[in-house]
Amino acid sequence: MNERASREEKLELGVELLAHLEREELSLSAAVDRIETVTTSPALTRDILDAAEKRGVIERENARLRIQRGGTHVNYDTQVVRREGEFECRRCGAPVSTGHFVQLDAGELGPFGSSCIRKVTGRDDDE
Repeated sequence: MNERASREEKLELGVELLAHLEREELSLSAAVDRIETVTTSPALTRDILDAAEKRGVIERENARLRIQRGGTHVNYDTQVVRREGEFECRRCGAPVSTGHFVQLDAGELGPFGSSCIRKVTGRDDDE
C-alpha cells in the first residue's frame, strides 16, 4: 500500500485484513495494532471497525472482537510475497532486508519483517 492510498482504499484494506485474521477472537487493542499497519488515523480506524461490523466481518463485545470470516486466512504460499531490498517494517519500524507483503483483493499491505507478518495476520499471538 502506498502512502497516497485514498481513504476508501485504506478502509477496504483494513476491513479485508480483519476478515483474514487467523485468530477467531482478539482484543480491541490487538485489532487496532493490526489496523495501524493501514492507517494511524483514529477516525479511519473507527470507520474500519464500524464497516467491518456492519458487513458481518467482526462482532464486537466490550473490548473484544470475534472474527466472522468463514475460514478465509491469508495463504502464505499465494498471498504473501517476499522481496529483497531495504525496507522499514510497517508494523514495528525496524529495518528489514526481506520485506513480506500481503496481497489482498483490496490491495497490497507491507512491507513487514518475518515476525511482524505473522503477528499482523494473526498467525502468532501477541496478546
